[in-house]
Amino acid sequence: MSGGGTQVGKERVQELSADGFVKKYLPTIVLLSAIIAIMAAAFSTGNWTQGGSPQITFVDGILLVVVGVAAGLLGGLIGTGGCSVMLPILHFWLKYSAPLAIGTTLFAVIFTTLSGAYGHLVRKNLDKSAALWIGGAGTLGVLVGSWIFTILVKYVNLLNLTLGLAFLWPSFRMMVEGAGIAKPKAAVDQSGESITGSRVLMGLFGFVIGILTGIVGLGGGYALVPGLIYMFDAPVYVTMGTSLAAMIPLAIMGGVIKLAQGYVALGAGLLLGAGTIVGAQIGAATIKRFKPNALKLIFGVYFLYVALKFITGYFGIAIW
Repeated sequence: MSGGGTQVGKERVQELSADGFVKKYLPTIVLLSAIIAIMAAAFSTGNWTQGGSPQITFVDGILLVVVGVAAGLLGGLIGTGGCSVMLPILHFWLKYSAPLAIGTTLFAVIFTTLSGAYGHLVRKNLDKSAALWIGGAGTLGVLVGSWIFTILVKYVNLLNLTLGLAFLWPSFRMMVEGAGIAKPKAAVDQSGESITGSRVLMGLFGFVIGILTGIVGLGGGYALVPGLIYMFDAPVYVTMGTSLAAMIPLAIMGGVIKLAQGYVALGAGLLLGAGTIVGAQIGAATIKRFKPNALKLIFGVYFLYVALKFITGYFGIAIW
């Protein structure tokens, strides 16, 4: 009797483990399957490469997947889409034109956000209400920003300089707090599973981020993460998942617009997307192995890089 009960217990544990695996990774499998199907359709119809984009060799294909994994890992850990990883590789290493590199990167970010956000959702690192308010209003902001871009296109470099200077402060603050040099403004419960604060203000915040996304062509995580932490006192872990979830509609809107405009190299975007799906799951699964201060230090350094990239770009200096 005892032996039979033990056997039933083992089978139950296996069943629960299988259920847990399906719950965590079924969407990942579905996304990868969708990418494979789109790849096959694009290849068969001759839409694998966009006009003006380089041909993808076997080595290039492997590089694109590896870069996607790295970008997804970064996104899963610090709540961004990984644009700053993918875009310079496409532009500087693989010689894609700047418009194609931007459009292809935004397209790939769709998969980063979908995979990473779900990975954080099942691990309860996501405030769904905050993500809906920020993402919903942010989508409207992307439309407005895309329209403003057509008017202010001559002044984008000046805007980039302004953004770079603006993000020097949050990057500095994150680094000094992460290194233990200064204490955070408030003692936020880092184990919390929600973000407090006015949802209307979050919507306004998302709308502004959406406008910036439409103008400068980045996914928005570079602004969402410090904004949620310092404006709404969000727990670090929850910030990562909420940022990724809020970026889903922004990335979809931006990526679809670029695809319709002919600025997406579909083959490269899909290979990058396949990598980001896997990388984002790894990042979401390992995030709580890092202490909040360690995470602050990581993305503080990352945002310093983004700030310097904006600033040096204004002066015609390209950095990675």
